[in-house]
Amino acid sequence: RSRMVPTGECGTLLPSSRLLLKRREVVEVEQALQSQREELRQRMERLAQRRQHLGQREQQLQDVILKFNAYLKVTAARQERALCQTGRDWAVGQGAEAARLHRELEGLLRRRERLARRLRSLRCFHDYLQAVLARMGQFQDIPAMLAHFGALEEAWAALAQQEEAGQERLARGWAQLGQQQEVAGSELLPTHHELAQLHARLEAARQDVLQEESRWAHLQSTAAQKPLLLGQIKLAVLNLYQLTTARLQVPPDVALEDTEAQLDTVLLCMQDLADICAELCPGQPGPCPPHSPIAASTHSLRHGGARVPPIQE
Repeated sequence: RSRMVPTGECGTLLPSSRLLLKRREVVEVEQALQSQREELRQRMERLAQRRQHLGQREQQLQDVILKFNAYLKVTAARQERALCQTGRDWAVGQGAEAARLHRELEGLLRRRERLARRLRSLRCFHDYLQAVLARMGQFQDIPAMLAHFGALEEAWAALAQQEEAGQERLARGWAQLGQQQEVAGSELLPTHHELAQLHARLEAARQDVLQEESRWAHLQSTAAQKPLLLGQIKLAVLNLYQLTTARLQVPPDVALEDTEAQLDTVLLCMQDLADICAELCPGQPGPCPPHSPIAASTHSLRHGGARVPPIQE
């Protein structure tokens, strides 16, 4: 086989080098063609030998037929001469021999008839081969064509044997591959067990991470809700402070950001109203503002007490 030079290398070679490579490829192609011519010549020699052998066999068959016809003629002439030359007494004595010869003659005639019938039955094959030969147009005669198809049949048989051998090698390769896979599987079994353990540990760690992430999300949501609640409380205290100061006409001298002072002012106003109600109606039970935990927490904040947690507020 010719060695093909890559395209990239052809682009970098000198013209003389490319010419040498082309010449080398031409020489290799010529050698391949020469080997094919030699193989074709050998095949043609075998076909010629086969054709010669078939011609010899055909000639022998014709010789046998001619000898057989001559034998029949000689036998018939002999029988006729024997019948003409002998008399009645010799004919009676030679009756058994004549009967034997007659039977032999009948057997030969029957054999000749069988051969003729066989020849007539094979005539259709001869005509078919003649038609195939005329249609193909690449063979000189029927023996050459039969020799060609015989060679093709031998090549087909050789290819079938090669394919069978390849199938056997392939089966052996598959068997070896199965054995190697079994050995590799037995060797990888501890590794698979260790890998399963690592997967289990990874899954446990992943569950721990998910739990911690859910806990962190809960903490973040809780931390986000507390400022919202504190803002709502401050807004409610501011509204109550503004409503109380506007209703009682108290000068709003507390800053808007001081929620505790606003709540103290509201509580003081409510306490003053309660005292006024008690003075106006001392004998009658009147509404008394209950003790609010908000006031207590505000009083404790004013006097330096402990601060109530935001959830309790």
